[in-house]
Amino acid sequence: MTTVADRIRYLAYDPGITPKGGGLPGLSVLKNVVNSINLFGIVAVVGALAVSLAVWAWGHHSGGHQAEANGKKGAVVAAGAALGLGAANGIVAFFSALGSQVR
Repeated sequence: MTTVADRIRYLAYDPGITPKGGGLPGLSVLKNVVNSINLFGIVAVVGALAVSLAVWAWGHHSGGHQAEANGKKGAVVAAGAALGLGAANGIVAFFSALGSQVR
């Protein structure tokens, strides 16, 4: 026979909550919005990379060492942002699967 305290103790250890697709209305709309934001971010990163590379080249050829350094930093940041945007789904899936293994 289980008491109320035993039920509460079990609930504290295993609440029984797991992600479920289709549980809320509008989930497909939210996915479309997030996909569109990701695409917008990737397009913005392409523009940022182009500008950064242009600043890098201009700084190099004009002798502007600070502009050259800023162009390099911008190119590295844009490349990192592209990596993050492209890998966002995989990163979240990896850590979600890792988190579901915690007992």
